[in-house]
Amino acid sequence: MIHAAHGEPRRTADSQAPAAPAPAPAVEPWLLLVHQLPPRPVGVRVRVWRRLRELGAVAVKNSVYALPNQHDAREDFEWVRAEIAAAGGQATVFQASTIDTLTGDELREAFRRDRGADYRTLTREAEKLTRQATQKRRPSRLAFERAVRGVRERLTRIERIDYFGAPGREEARAALATLEATSGGRPAATAPRPPLEAAAYRGRTWVTRPRPGIDRMASAWLIRRFVDPEARFDFRETQTPRTPGDVTFDTFEGDFTHDGDRCTFEVLCVRFGLVDASLPYLGELVHDLDLKDGRFGRSEAIVLEALVEGLRRLYDEDHDLLTQGIALFEALYRGQGPIAPSGPPRPPAPRRRSRARGH
Repeated sequence: MIHAAHGEPRRTADSQAPAAPAPAPAVEPWLLLVHQLPPRPVGVRVRVWRRLRELGAVAVKNSVYALPNQHDAREDFEWVRAEIAAAGGQATVFQASTIDTLTGDELREAFRRDRGADYRTLTREAEKLTRQATQKRRPSRLAFERAVRGVRERLTRIERIDYFGAPGREEARAALATLEATSGGRPAATAPRPPLEAAAYRGRTWVTRPRPGIDRMASAWLIRRFVDPEARFDFRETQTPRTPGDVTFDTFEGDFTHDGDRCTFEVLCVRFGLVDASLPYLGELVHDLDLKDGRFGRSEAIVLEALVEGLRRLYDEDHDLLTQGIALFEALYRGQGPIAPSGPPRPPAPRRRSRARGH
């Protein structure tokens, strides 16, 4: 038996914060996805299984998968739910306090076991590539750099879904460091390209996934401040057909998205050749939170993460959520030094009153 928690109460948000917010509901430790897939096409089952594997979800019983109730986990499951529904299946996402088939410790150990296996596989692959680098008949430099980049990207993905500190992480990092040293250093994300002209991207609609998080909020702020002060934003699921002229960002195979070991914010900075004294610091915060690889060791990033998560819980409507995220990054930017000549992002157009999550 699975003991589920009730959903959070919601109420209409006013322009002023309520004087006496209600106590926050208790956060249950697990999120569960229960699904029923159609018998045809067979490829749907394979696609859903691969997607759940990418998320690091653990199967607790037939057609029931679990994730820890952490930042972005609900969004990840909601994406899978939408994909299943689009294929003609049924799926539900809910919080659970306990699962009778597994204790909390057993479930956490299942997560650690799966990620430990991922780390061991990656370590073996990195060690194999290191041996190849010292052989006479080594792969071409371009192919080898591509392989090294692939190992680093895979390690980043594994670390992002290593929720409970699985064994083997340090060994995998050490194997990758040896590989990169053997290959002549950290591979670049892609070959350098001339900076893009911001003027070519003005007057466009920028499209991303629903429920913006740290990277999408930061990227939207960057677009408004340095690319197009009048930029419009919209949110669409992956299955939605693309409208000609739209620019996609932080989406699978989007125009601007993760590249190598760079998050979307960093990619935008590089692609548009943006030079500003405050951008490297903001980029380090976003990178550490989005990729979770601890490269820059920004301990203060945890405060920014809490603010972003608070906005996501407060605002149900995606445009309102993004507006607040843009304001948050504008405040961070102004706090770093002089204001750039482009001026602050334009205020959002008046919208209908949104529904906000209860505190």
